[in-house]
Amino acid sequence: MSDVPLADRDLATLVPEWLDWFQAAELLGVTPGKVRTMIREHELAAAVSEPGAGPRVPADFIQDGLVVKGLPGLLTLLHDHRFDDRECIAWLFTDDNLPGRPIDALRENRGSEVKRRAQVLEY
Repeated sequence: MSDVPLADRDLATLVPEWLDWFQAAELLGVTPGKVRTMIREHELAAAVSEPGAGPRVPADFIQDGLVVKGLPGLLTLLHDHRFDDRECIAWLFTDDNLPGRPIDALRENRGSEVKRRAQVLEY
């Protein structure tokens, strides 16, 4: 794993595609206000990926019109480990020894291995 702290990772490089809250709302079939609520309640995570951009949601968090299975629980677990949204996104999109990125494992319905790895993170 990289020696760069999660908070300092370049999200624009890690995350291939971003959605603004209106785009995320359209894909989920909800209002942008509901997307904001989902972010606040850790069902989704958002971050500013580059200077001048507003907060956006990684497109990989949405699959077939729904939030990726297991993502809300994992985000809650990471927040319990004192991660902020930016750190959660960096962790999910960092290619580690899973194999692969945790977000890919979630999207492939291999969430239990991701959750186990998240549970042993140091506070």
